[in-house]
Amino acid sequence: MPFEPRKTRNKVDAAYKSIYLKRTTIEELDKLAAKYGTSFNNIVVTMVEDRLEELRKEESQA
Repeated sequence: MPFEPRKTRNKVDAAYKSIYLKRTTIEELDKLAAKYGTSFNNIVVTMVEDRLEELRKEESQA
């Protein structure tokens, strides 16, 4: 399935959390953000939420 960042217009209740990433990972994420015309944060959130959804599906099939 191709990567598609989520739309950010419908904001939900959220909180801040600091994470440390390798500089090369940050550079890759910045490039994706520029490619899709969105924010670094939106790219990271989309990836994390997509993976969590996959994990929930895997667990429900086990």
